[in-house]
Amino acid sequence: QVQLVESGGGLVQAGGSLRLSCVASGSATFSFALNGASWYRQAPGKERELVASIYPGGGNINYADSVKGRFTISRDNAKNTVHLQMTSLAPTDTAVYYCKSRYWGRDHWGQGTQVTVSP
Repeated sequence: QVQLVESGGGLVQAGGSLRLSCVASGSATFSFALNGASWYRQAPGKERELVASIYPGGGNINYADSVKGRFTISRDNAKNTVHLQMTSLAPTDTAVYYCKSRYWGRDHWGQGTQVTVSP
């Protein structure tokens, strides 16, 4: 069983930055290096949307158009952690941010971390 735990959310003014982290635990055979990871977000009244993904192995990366040039996803293999560095934050980035990884054919989600950007 894999558990994903996000942290790093909070309240920030527009233009500010936050760094989210997602730590994996619970399985000796799981790693983000082998399974990849994605960050999603869900704003009130909206559907959950994909923000960024980092793929297994070589670590190809994709971003949603809305965050390109502002957000950076990265992976720390030694700590089995995935980060989402967010800069130039805007009120439209306000949402609960979730980490997800797929393992043995099943999606595993964290509990989410709230990001609130004030004008």
